[in-house]
Amino acid sequence: MKRRLGVFAVVSPLCLALAGCGGGGAVEESQAAGAAAEPSAPKVAAKEQAPAPTTPADFLDLADQAMAARPGWTFAVKGDENLTLQGQVSGASYEATVSRTGKPAALRSQGVITSSKGVRKAEKVFVVGGSTYVKEGTAAWKKAPSTDPAMENKVEDAVAAIGAYRTYLKAGNDDVTVVKKGSSVELQVRLSPRKLTDIQDRPYVKTAVRELDPVLTQLQGAGVTTSKSQITLSRLTETLALDAKSGRINAHRLAFTFLIPYNGGNITYQQSVGEENRGVFNGSITAPF
Repeated sequence: MKRRLGVFAVVSPLCLALAGCGGGGAVEESQAAGAAAEPSAPKVAAKEQAPAPTTPADFLDLADQAMAARPGWTFAVKGDENLTLQGQVSGASYEATVSRTGKPAALRSQGVITSSKGVRKAEKVFVVGGSTYVKEGTAAWKKAPSTDPAMENKVEDAVAAIGAYRTYLKAGNDDVTVVKKGSSVELQVRLSPRKLTDIQDRPYVKTAVRELDPVLTQLQGAGVTTSKSQITLSRLTETLALDAKSGRINAHRLAFTFLIPYNGGNITYQQSVGEENRGVFNGSITAPF
């Protein structure tokens, strides 16, 4: 789960200008046959029912099995972000189709970024062999290690959310809850308003901060010198929606809002991205060059 839309903003006291944004199958589990009894022993059941998952870790295990049982998956991605200052909003939206494989691990995204002024720009992203390749509009391809924060902000991978949620659980803050909704189950993270410095070390907050950093850099260049100690994370919600029986990922969503003090008020930076499972992907993915 490592892609958000990257905003690059220029701010003046009168306006905000956004220059761009970076833009099924179910698993069948075999049951072990019961051991044959001695002739004089009573009969035993031929199969034993596996315990039903109940904890977040149980459902992550189930999701791992379900998603690994197919060669790849395709997701539809939609996102939006905006900056608001003194009632003026500047933003962008993003739509893409993302395909990813497990063995070998690779990802391909093809989408379109649309600014709030209606300007559209194509974006292609490939992640292959530890490198990320990005092409925006007619610009040349960019290549960098996939661990580069700017490249991480370009990648949406719903399957990677399984590993991310395991990290959340290891942090030990009891922030992940299980909510059952009919035939699906959601692993949810929800934060009430907090000062950023109080929670910035939590793994899911780090993802949001990685998105915020380039925005702060651009704001500082425009004369907004707010430090992180003054910023409030007013909202963060993350949801991993699974098929309750098979563990198949149905959707993944992340949304957050930062309040950045400025001239007695706040600049609001918001972002929301969601991925919906569109089924099995049987193709292969290679680097674009």
